[in-house]
Amino acid sequence: MSFRDKNSKIIIKNAEQIDGIRRSSKLAAQTLKAVAPYVKAGVTTGYLNDIAEQFMRDHGAIPATLGYHGYTKASCISVNDVICHGIPGKLELREGDILNVDVTTILNGYYGDTSTMFTVGEVTPHAQQLIDVTQECLDLGITQCIPGKRIGDIGYVINKHAVKHGYSTVYEFCGHGIGLYFHEEPEVCHVAEANTGAVIQPGMIFTIEPMINAGKARAKVDKKDGWTARTIDGKLSAQFEHTILVTETIPEVLTDINHRYPVPSAI
Repeated sequence: MSFRDKNSKIIIKNAEQIDGIRRSSKLAAQTLKAVAPYVKAGVTTGYLNDIAEQFMRDHGAIPATLGYHGYTKASCISVNDVICHGIPGKLELREGDILNVDVTTILNGYYGDTSTMFTVGEVTPHAQQLIDVTQECLDLGITQCIPGKRIGDIGYVINKHAVKHGYSTVYEFCGHGIGLYFHEEPEVCHVAEANTGAVIQPGMIFTIEPMINAGKARAKVDKKDGWTARTIDGKLSAQFEHTILVTETIPEVLTDINHRYPVPSAI
C-alpha cells in the first residue's frame, strides 16, 4: 500500500516550512508520550486511539489518518503479529503483548509522523530482542541521512543489521517524504542496495520506519478491513519511526523529544 499526495517530486523545504514541520513533529512525539501511561493490560486499542486523538485536538492539531483514503481512526495501533495499519477498536491488551502506536499530526497545515513500540507488562526475551534490534535498525538508518549519501544507503544498513540478527525486513511498506503532504517523494525503502536512489540533500524531510519481522518478511493485508497488515507466519513484528530533516551536517530528528539523537549545532 503506497500513497503519494499531489506531488511526484522531492520537495526541498524552506526555513518557514521547516519550522512548521518541526512544530508538528514535536506534537506527534508528545502525543505518543501522552498515550504511554495508558498502555496496560485490559485497555482497548480503541481507548488508546481516543487518548491520542483528544491530545492532538487539545493542542490545535488534527489526525492525518482520520478519513485518509477511507481510514476511520486517528492512529494506527499494531499488536504482536500486525506489521502496520492496525485499526484501533475493541481489542484488549494482554500481559506480554507488544504493540506499535503510529500517529501523524497536521498542525497549521504541516505534517509530523512518528511511531514507537510499547510493551504490556513483562514480555519474552525474544520479543524484547526484536524490539531492541528494530530500534537499532532505525538508529543506523538515521546515520545515513547526510548530504551526498543516497536514499538506498538507508535501507541497505537497516536490512543488513536485521538479517545479521536472524530477522527479516518488510519490503512492501516504506518510509516517505513528508511535511507539506502526508506522503511525498522520496520513497524510503528499508531493503535497498547501497549507493542507489536519490541523492540526499539539505532541506529534505522524510520518515524512516523500519518494520522488522521475527519470521518471514512478507505481509498479508486483511481482506475485510483492507488495512491491517500481518506477518504471513503469525510471528511477531516491530517498528519504530521518526521524521528526519537533512541539514548541512548531521540529521535533525524532528520527532525526537527524548534527546536520543544529537542535534545539529546550528539548531
